[in-house]
Amino acid sequence: MKQISILFFTLLLLGACVKAPTQTDNFVKIVDGRFSINDKPYYYIGTNFWYAAILGSQGQGGNRERLLKELDFMKANGITNLRVLVGADGIDGIMTKAEPALQTAPGVYNDTIFDGLDFFLSELGKRGMHAVLFLNNSWEWSGGYSQYLYWSGHGEIPMPKVAGWNAFSNYVAQYAKSEKAHKLFENHVRQVVSRVNRYTKLKYSDDPAIMAWQIGNEPRPFGEENKESFAKWIAECAALIKSIDPNHLISVGSEGMAGCEGDLGLWVKLHQDINIDYSTIHIWPNNWGWIDKTDIPGTLDKAIANTREYIDVHVAEAQKMNKPLVLEEFGLPRDSVMFDRKSSTALRDRYYGEIFEIVKEHAIQKSVFQGCNFWAWGGFAQPQHLFWQKGDDYMGDPGQEEQGLNSVYDTDTTVKLVADIVNEINQITQMK
Repeated sequence: MKQISILFFTLLLLGACVKAPTQTDNFVKIVDGRFSINDKPYYYIGTNFWYAAILGSQGQGGNRERLLKELDFMKANGITNLRVLVGADGIDGIMTKAEPALQTAPGVYNDTIFDGLDFFLSELGKRGMHAVLFLNNSWEWSGGYSQYLYWSGHGEIPMPKVAGWNAFSNYVAQYAKSEKAHKLFENHVRQVVSRVNRYTKLKYSDDPAIMAWQIGNEPRPFGEENKESFAKWIAECAALIKSIDPNHLISVGSEGMAGCEGDLGLWVKLHQDINIDYSTIHIWPNNWGWIDKTDIPGTLDKAIANTREYIDVHVAEAQKMNKPLVLEEFGLPRDSVMFDRKSSTALRDRYYGEIFEIVKEHAIQKSVFQGCNFWAWGGFAQPQHLFWQKGDDYMGDPGQEEQGLNSVYDTDTTVKLVADIVNEINQITQMK
């Protein structure tokens, strides 16, 4: 009898030491083809905050006081989903390229930026917010394709601001078939995805503050002849990430058919892959000729109509795949293409409002279009030069673009527009 009592109390003590399973793990999951958090539908209005890791660092460009202020402000206004660059690649001091870089040479890392990413994710988790972390980039402003090609022996990078877009496009077209470049990126993926956060002590793979890993920002094949190799590379990347981290979602970072040589079938093929959990598109009315910058009021209706059509085309395919769709990049210049913080954003607000309403419509219908991230968050930044210079505040516009072109500041009327629609969406989803 005494032995039974001792066993009973031992089991009680062991039970007290075992952490009870939580019902609120805060991971974004896919349930029946839809985003879900803690068994509730997840529809969101988010933003792009590409420079978060730099801001979270304690070195050049770091400003933790501002980072915390930005996160608190975004959280208070319903902006809780942030799309973020893991880190730039290559040496600093290159015109139009983001700095300080994370990966300064193949497999060589600036720990200050890794520390900044750790700190950012730790603070994001405290606030119940989520990040989509993109690992690569088609474009020169963070290194990406062109930097891996340079490291792989494909010659000097023809920066588009100097050599022109055709020269740059022809250069990065080599990426789809460069096994050496792919191997370097694969090594980078392993290094990042398997990391342990020094603040939370969590493996990145166990951190619910991360919503998803994203293969790249606007990955493109850059040529009809590269489509097959490009699709193969995307599938291999997705499988690699999933093998390291089975807990998080994976996305491509695609612009949609516009980033697939106009080939909707290729976009579908990328997103049908078993390891790709949801689909993405981007929309750029200015870059795509849907608006006339000299007459935004007169061309905005056309941009809105084209935007709805582009979303609808991809929604139809996402429904067939039974996977969520996110418009994770879209932007519009400030009214009259002014860059000053005090300039009007009434036309931008009208355009954004149309997109936000589409997200709300899908929330009501429990349909596939589950979120959007506007480009991009400027917050409390104070623009100092037309183009970014070392020492300037970071804002939504990378160095190759006019500072303030697409940034949303804390004082913009856009913020209240977001807060109001998020409140409406939350009321809808909480009833589900």
